[in-house]
Formats: sequence, structure tokens, C-alpha cells
Amino acid sequence: MVFQLIDRVAVEDEGEGPAIVCVHGLGGSSNSWTPLMPALARHRVIRIDLPGSGRSQRVEGELSIARYVETLLAVCERLNVTQAHWLGHSMGTIVVQHIAAAHPKRVASVALFGPLIAPPDAARTAMRARAQKAREGAAGMHEITLALLNAAISADTRQRLPLAVAFVRESLMRQDGEAYARSCEALAGAPAAAVESIAAPVLLVTGDEDGVAPPQAVRAMADRLHNAASKRVVVLPRCGHWTPVERPEECQRELREFLAAHPRG
Repeated sequence: MVFQLIDRVAVEDEGEGPAIVCVHGLGGSSNSWTPLMPALARHRVIRIDLPGSGRSQRVEGELSIARYVETLLAVCERLNVTQAHWLGHSMGTIVVQHIAAAHPKRVASVALFGPLIAPPDAARTAMRARAQKAREGAAGMHEITLALLNAAISADTRQRLPLAVAFVRESLMRQDGEAYARSCEALAGAPAAAVESIAAPVLLVTGDEDGVAPPQAVRAMADRLHNAASKRVVVLPRCGHWTPVERPEECQRELREFLAAHPRG
């Protein structure tokens, strides 16, 4: 594995083969994809901590979906990646949709976990309130973490998989409060991509207890992918919003089959 900072953005680059770019969600980092790495063998896997997250928290200025897109494309340019399979989780799925819609030649396929086109108005308001709470510092982030552990992962995960709970807890509590607040504001202001124009094959994976990306919303999203080369919706039972962490084996299986079916898009 090669680790480098590109304009203060942390990038991990490992493996050989067709490129895969992994884009985490709010409160995540490159580690969000560690549970799925066994499914990505024989690929060049590029994992990025988005500006304001993980080891990229020191990035300054306002954060936005447009800035995330610009950052990811700049990293690909630096690494000489002209086309890739794109993986997204949660907020990262919005970023990936914008890239797939606006830069189709750069996209071989799209796999989205906990996908949403854009937050509804109520969620945007909640994100702005969460940003205020995060700016209270460690106490605020602790309160946010406890609330999300109950809301974002399934009851079954909380009961049976303490390591998954610990993973999500650690991912959230290690976020810097101010940087996390700016990330919340980026999600609160997220515009919808022109998903109808996405031409690449698309895999959409959600949990039956995912309140951010409920199955009915994901199916409605799939209905809008009129031009996608193919599309598949998977709903995992007893699973919440952190699909790759809560149900890694099922996500690995779906991802392996998807990549095998669409090696070049």
C-alpha cells in the first residue's frame, strides 16, 4: 500500500488491475471500506479521506459536494486514473452520482451503499442542527455518536455485532468537531445529480432498517436510472445504514458478482 497526502487529502493506493475509487460517507473515512477489501482483489483500490474527514481534517475552507467532486477528480489526475469503478457510501453516493452524471467517461460502474439522491428538507434541517452540536466539541460529538448508534445501525447489529458497533462509534468519535460540522453543512446543501443521465451499470445496496436510504426510496431512485446500462437493487435484512460494516459478507458477495459482470463497465 502507498499512502500519500495530495493537497492535504489522505490517499491510500494499493493493488493492481482495474481502478476502484472508494468514497466514504459523513462520519466515515477510508476505513469504512476495509470490510469490503476482500471483494476488491485483483483491482487497484484507491481509498480517500474526503476533505474534513479522517486524516484530511486539516483541509481549510467551506466544504461542499462540488468540492468533493473536484478533489476526487484531482486525485485521479495525479494518480493517472482515467477510468474507474466508483464505490460510495451514504454522502459519498451523492458525490459519486455527480461524477457519473457529469463525467461518464471516467466511470466504468457505480456501486452505492446506503444511497440517496439528496437529503429531504427535514434531513437538511437536522444536518444544520447537528453541525451546531458538533461545534460544542468533544461533548457534542459524544452526544451525536450516541444518537447515531441508535438511529443508523440496526437493532440486530447492536445486539449481535459489538465489533461493528465499536467500529461506527470509533469512526464518529474520532472526527474533529469543527471539521465534522463543515461536513454536515456540505451534506445539508447537497444538490441532486442528474441521475437520469447516468449510463454506467449501477448497484444499489441498502438495509431494510436504513432510515437514511429506506428501501422504497432506493427503489424509486432505481426507477429514475433510465439510461443505466444495468441496475440492481439489494435490500439486506436486519441491516441499518452502515451496510458495509453491518453486513460485510453479503456486501462482498454482491460487489464481487457486480464487478465480475461489469469488468469494463
